[in-house]
Amino acid sequence: MSFLRKVVHNDAVKLDPPEVYNWRVFALAAAACFGGTLFGMDIGIIGGVLTLPDFQDEFGLTEKSKIAKSNLSANLVSVMQAGAIVGALAANPLADWKGRKITIYVVATFAFIGGLLQALSYGHISCFYVGRFVEGLGLGGATMVAPTYVAENAPRGIRGLLVGFYQLFETMGAMIAFFINYGSLLHLKGHATWIVPLSMQSLPPFLLFTAILFCPESPRWLASQDNWDDASRILSQVRGLPTTHPYVQAELLEMQTQLEAERGRAGGNSYWALTKEAWTIPGNRRRAIMAIGLMCAQQWTGTNAINYYAPTIFTNLGVTGNTQSLFATGVYGIVKMCSCGIFILFLADTLGRRWSLVWTGFFMWFCMFYLGFFVRFDAPKKGAPISGAGYGALVMVYLFAAAFQFGWGPVCWIYSSEISTQRLRGLIVSYAAATQWVFNLAVARATPVMLVTVGGPSGYGTYFIYGSFCFTIAVGAFFLVPETKGLSLERMDELFGMTDFSGVQDIGVASKAAKGDIEAVHVETK
Repeated sequence: MSFLRKVVHNDAVKLDPPEVYNWRVFALAAAACFGGTLFGMDIGIIGGVLTLPDFQDEFGLTEKSKIAKSNLSANLVSVMQAGAIVGALAANPLADWKGRKITIYVVATFAFIGGLLQALSYGHISCFYVGRFVEGLGLGGATMVAPTYVAENAPRGIRGLLVGFYQLFETMGAMIAFFINYGSLLHLKGHATWIVPLSMQSLPPFLLFTAILFCPESPRWLASQDNWDDASRILSQVRGLPTTHPYVQAELLEMQTQLEAERGRAGGNSYWALTKEAWTIPGNRRRAIMAIGLMCAQQWTGTNAINYYAPTIFTNLGVTGNTQSLFATGVYGIVKMCSCGIFILFLADTLGRRWSLVWTGFFMWFCMFYLGFFVRFDAPKKGAPISGAGYGALVMVYLFAAAFQFGWGPVCWIYSSEISTQRLRGLIVSYAAATQWVFNLAVARATPVMLVTVGGPSGYGTYFIYGSFCFTIAVGAFFLVPETKGLSLERMDELFGMTDFSGVQDIGVASKAAKGDIEAVHVETK
């Protein structure tokens, strides 16, 4: 706790009992965020596998023209996103009906089977497509349920840090995947060079399934089912405080107040009733649009263009040979993971959400425009050594990755999972996750073709397009995104003008009461 107070600077961490920030909340977040590793392993594995000679021979890419090969590569990547769109939307009703834990079991099973189908396809492209789609169902579902589960368990003072674990585990998965590809190319022969990496995609879902066995159900989901006994018991365990503690009682009362307010506005519990509630009530509609808009913007930064096609992009920047381009891609993965770790530990709950989005958007714009100008005016020539400007371009790729992990990577997941009401949290996060996958699909499908057509064979216009989006979304974040750091989930309704909490004592005040700073030691209402 003393370490957290040194690195996380917000009022919530100062006010809350130190017991709240215990090892359990970190273990819960780590277990659920293996769902992010599913995503990271996929985006890291597939980009490298597509460049392997034996894979290209086995699946018929070798004899195709450059544009035809780019189209087929895009199809092999993007069928996973199609499954993920379905998975993200389908996971929400299951998570609201059966709970967060059961849903995590289901999505982990789909992802595990999908990875094995790809590894065992042996040149049968239809089997590979089916495997990609089935894996996508699991990945899409995980992007919906994992951040939701973590947000519903996290203490308010470090919610950004804990939900940010999702992005950290994603970058960790991508980094490991990049080096799996690199090691396979160096040490394996024949079909093993791509079978081993593809089969490794099934490891994260196995870890996710196993880890979540030891975790409790979300107390907020239990409260939404009117199972207050279990909700109180689990919240007490997760917070490390007795159920009678003022902090726990205040948090439970906030849940109850929000749920009663939501039910007063509700027209039922069916999917369509919740959808109507999300879009017809102004405060809910604003939050749904915010979550969708952030995920749309996240993808148009161009980050997954680099994630999926990093080896190709490094080759275009002058890095020669599969081995060197895969090694450069591995370093890119290290930069992403370390940057994300630094952000979620030191800045997510200190600098906050809004300013993280603003400054990183402008920095990514600069990086992308540098790459565009380099490819346009000093494009590397085959066989020639990399120029000084070329090394600068490689640095810009790494700086772009670092900037993304300091803002638009983790913040979009944090924000989308925390702003919604309890009844609508699963629905809003499913909208956000599905949007992420829709535009992930668009970027994955368009980028390889853009890299050989937009601005000529060098594809320099691709970087200008993504850079322009980065500038636009930075401006939009400055004007449109309200700050949420340090607020409890239930107080988001107050921020968006939905629920009046003026008669409910804040859990921070309850914390002071428990410490003897004020006389009352129980939660009161006016």
